[in-house]
This record gives sequence, C-alpha cells and structure tokens, in this order.
Amino acid sequence: MTYENGLALQEALVSMRQRDAVPDQLLLLEHPPVITIGRGGDVRNLLASPEELRERGIRFFETGRGGDITWHGPGQLVGYPIMHLGEGKRDVRKYVTRLEEMLIRTVAELGIDAVRIEGKHGIWVGNDKLAAIGVRIARWVTSHGFALNVDPDLEGFRLITPCGLNDSGVTSIARLTGASPSSAEMRTLLTRHFAELFERELEMKMESFRLVKGIVHDIDRVLLLHRKPHRGDFWQPVTGTVETGESDDAAAKRELLEETGCALEACPAGLTQSFMIESSFLADHYEAPIIASEVLYSARLDRNAPLSIDPEEHDAFGWFTFPEAYEKIKWSDDRDALELIERSV
Repeated sequence: MTYENGLALQEALVSMRQRDAVPDQLLLLEHPPVITIGRGGDVRNLLASPEELRERGIRFFETGRGGDITWHGPGQLVGYPIMHLGEGKRDVRKYVTRLEEMLIRTVAELGIDAVRIEGKHGIWVGNDKLAAIGVRIARWVTSHGFALNVDPDLEGFRLITPCGLNDSGVTSIARLTGASPSSAEMRTLLTRHFAELFERELEMKMESFRLVKGIVHDIDRVLLLHRKPHRGDFWQPVTGTVETGESDDAAAKRELLEETGCALEACPAGLTQSFMIESSFLADHYEAPIIASEVLYSARLDRNAPLSIDPEEHDAFGWFTFPEAYEKIKWSDDRDALELIERSV
C-alpha cells in the first residue's frame, strides 16, 4: 500500500472510530520505499538530496505521528492500530509500552532476544534497532504505529540518521537469524501477541473486492485510457474487477481484451496493491471502508495496432512516454505500478 493510500485509510478509520462507526482496527501492510519524518523531527537527519531520492524512487513525507525519521520499504511489516483508548486506559506511555512488548514477544518466538531501552522508542538488539514506533492519538483514537524489519533492504536506512540517533544501527530478523520468515508467519505471530496484550478478539477482514491492473506498453510508451467525466474524468491503465470464480490471470486477459480489443498475453508483475475506494455508488453495495486489492500485470502491444476501447467507460486513449504518463495519472498506486514496469522493460 502506498504511503499516501495508507494515510487516507487511517484518516477514514480514525474518523469512523471516533464516531463508534467501526470497532478497533489493526492494519498490517508493507509500503513501497518511503522516508517519513514525524512531528518535531529534524530534517537534517535526512542524508539524501531530493535528486537522489528521485533517482532511487523513494518518497519523502512529513507526517503527524510522533518520533523522528524512519524508512519504510518491502520486507518491513508495518502495523497501524486504530484503537480507542477508553475511559481508564488513557495512558499513552502504557500504550507504547504494550506495542513494544508485543514486538518483543513476537521476535522471541524466532529466537531473538530484543529489549526496550529507556528514552528510546522501539525494540533493540544490542545497539541496533529492530522495530520502530511512532504513534498519533486524536480524541483518544490511535493511528500510525510500528514498523518491524523482517527482511528489508537495510541500505535504505543509510539515507537517514534513523530516529535521529547517531550512535545506533538498524538490523532485521533475517540478519539476526539467517532466515526470512514469510509474511503469513509474521502476521500470525504478531496478531496472536497483539490480541493477548490488548485483550482483543481479532477477526480477519478480507478486501471488499479484487481487481486487476494491466500496464500495456511497447517498451518506450504506455497506453492510458481516459475515463468519461461521469466515471471519474481521469487517465488510468487498464483495470477491471475479478469476477466470482475467476482467476486473476483469466480476469487480466479478459479485461485487456475488453478494454483494448486486442488479445494480449498478461504477464504477472509480482505486485498486489491495496487501497480504499470512496464511492457513493459502491457504498450502497459494500460495508465501509471499501478496500480493494489489485494485482498488477504487464502486456506488450505495438502502439500502431488498431484499438477498440470500451465506449461505456472511456472516451479517449493515448500512448505516452513514462515521464508523460506520470504527469497524466491521478493515483499513487498507478504511479508505483508504472515505475515497476518501467524498471523491468
């Protein structure tokens, strides 16, 4: 989930939780490479120039959480609890301590002896940080949370002074144990200890529906379709819904044919993205918040080939260079999908 989409989802859930429209939530996800700095953080702890960040495809955000500066990226399990600290439990220090204890118990099952250090948030192994914590609380509802380094590219931390601490390093579960636990294993361990410490019964909430996204290109240029004004009035790649009983691969092949009129080979790109959808139409059909997961595919097509776009949904198409396409698209997940395809061609 892109950092922008993660923020939007948190903001929506915080508002709903403050109104008692939803129970407590725990979001578990990964972000594309991004550096964030919290309230009161020192921008001098960012060691990379804007040009270097652009070259590496790393975003930078100033956020409303506590804590200083940190890096997020693939291989790092990020947790955002959206919880109401009710009457008698309005103790921010205790809340943060419980998050640390939950992380300590989780990694202990993997043979790692992590500790908390007075005056430093997160959990540590020796002088190296294994997980970072930065929270925000608004009207006693929490957001933001923790980031546990499972098997990320630790080189990303060289672009910052992590948490503003010059005398500390960063480590990961993979570096400490020589093995990389699966995402499913880490989620199972972590949610069990979360439920115990926060005295909650957890119920898995699946996505509202599943989509496919097809980046059609001829190596140099990308095909984008323009949605009609009443359909959103923006440029996008080929997208569509996975029908009941349909595989992702079959849905991608079908959507590419329906949206372009061409029978194309849909090649999985190894990325599934998640995001919240705000739609008055969908609100009549799904329980809020509406969460979609979208599987990315790549497809080659000669840009001189005749196209037949869906007239019900789109009113124009265009072939754009990748830089032009970045200027045209609206959504952060489309941007990250385009960047992945551009790096692979």
